[in-house]
Parts: sequence; structure tokens; C-alpha cells
Amino acid sequence: MDRMPALSVAAVPGRRKWTIELAQDIERRGFTGIYTPSVAGDSLAFCQALAMATNEISFGTSIAPIYFRQTEDYAATASFIHEMSGGRFRFGIGVSHAPALAARGISGGKPLSDIRSFVSDYEAAPRTGEKAPIVLATLRKKMILLSEEISSGMVFANGARSHMSASLSVLSDETRSGDFFIGNMIPTCVNEDIEAAKAVNRRTLTSYAMLPNYRNYWKEAGYVEEMTAIEQTIADAQPERVPQLLTDQWLADTTLFGSATQVRDGLEAWFDAGIKTPILVPSSANGNQIVAFEELLAIF
Repeated sequence: MDRMPALSVAAVPGRRKWTIELAQDIERRGFTGIYTPSVAGDSLAFCQALAMATNEISFGTSIAPIYFRQTEDYAATASFIHEMSGGRFRFGIGVSHAPALAARGISGGKPLSDIRSFVSDYEAAPRTGEKAPIVLATLRKKMILLSEEISSGMVFANGARSHMSASLSVLSDETRSGDFFIGNMIPTCVNEDIEAAKAVNRRTLTSYAMLPNYRNYWKEAGYVEEMTAIEQTIADAQPERVPQLLTDQWLADTTLFGSATQVRDGLEAWFDAGIKTPILVPSSANGNQIVAFEELLAIF
């Protein structure tokens, strides 16, 4: 393939050394980046290890929730990784979600103003050296516009491909054609059994469908009927029915699944939709994280 994606890699406890070896293999194979989520351990610690264990590949957080640490602490760690990696690190930040914050006893504020304040304080943090470039987690247009104003890039998670043109239309032509980072985390399952692959991605996205901010985004993307039905199911205290309401059309618009050819063709469609850095998030119908990466690496 002429256009290679980035990959999402989580340093799962008990497999951290394997994860570093995986990252080195990903670099050797010519993938364009490694981005680590906040859901499995300390993403910045993993990025610090990547700065030392890799040589050329870009990497970053996708995303680090701004409420989890003091801003100056984030700035010190991010600038260290930036320096040690020779400028290969992108500091992806976002406001996270209410359940994740509640689990830590944290209350979120107003996303746009809190992100703006965080970036301002981050840039002003003293004694940190050169700052790592910031990438904002985005879904809807106000945050996309803010990303252009105050950061070096933006990253979706579970964006809708059919809606990407409308989402990116608020950016200037200069931003879209320049070095501004435009990424999207895409749940991916490689399997010749298409129904099995769909089932895996439905499980992956069910928890996101439970979140109001995602439902509002997918409504904006045209999936009003599906999201309204999910909201009614939640109101009826029947969350087990949510996966049944995630239609094939919606799934094909937000994830990649199926044979090697289908996944590669779908990836090309994401590039064509304006996503400069598709970030594949692998899952498997046949096993754990290790199996998922074996299946994904094999098709490239």
C-alpha cells in the first residue's frame, strides 16, 4: 500500500514488554504512527518508553484527559518526551467522558473553555523546555474550530466517514492541506467471517453509544433514528438491547471489518474522506490483543 495507517496500541498490564517489542515491529513495517489511549494504564509512561525504544516513528496520546493531572505536571512530562524523542511526540488531550471522570471522583467542566484554559496554562508552564505539540480530541464543529485556533491538530474517535467532509469543511484550506494533524481512531476487525467481525465492532462501540456526546455527534452525522432508539432503550432500562440498534450502515460508516481486501479498501476510503492519519484500533473475533495485532499486521 502507498498510504499506511497508524495503529492504536495500549500497554496492557502483564504485556508491557511485549507491547514495546510490538511498537518496534510496527516501526520496522513502515506504519505512520503509534497512538495510545488512556483506558489501559499510564499512556504518558508508555510514550516515554516509546521515545527510548523507537527511532523514527511518530507517536502520541489519544487522548490524555485534561482533568487527570495538574497542567504543569502534564507539561513537564510531555516536554521531556518531546525532547527525548527528537520531536516525534504529539500530546493528544481531551475532556474524557462522565463515567471515566466519575470513577476517579472528578467532575468535568465546560469542554471548550476548559480545553482553552488548559492549553493556555500548558504553554505558560515554566521550566519545561520546548513544548510538545498539542492535538485536541474532537467530534463536533466547535471543538474542530478550536483545534485549528489553539493546537497543532485534531483527532476523532469513532468518527462517521460519510460526515467527515462536513466536519472538516469548517477548517481553512491552508489548515487542511498543511501539516495540521487530522486523525481518527477506527475500530478494526480483520476476519473473513463478516458477521463475526461486525459483532466484535458492535461490542467495542456499545459503550460509546451509551454516552450522550457521542449520540449527539452521530445524530449530527445523520443517524437520528438509531440514536433516538438507543436513548429510548436506555430510558426503558434495557441497555442489553443497544447492540441490536447499531445498524450495519452505521457500523460500516464508523468501523472497518471483514477480509483483508475489505479492510484495506475501507482504509483507502478514510484517506479519501480527508483523514490524514487513520489510527486503526484492532480487535479480534479469535482471541486477545496479541491475536488482533497478528491478524492486522498480516494484511499489510
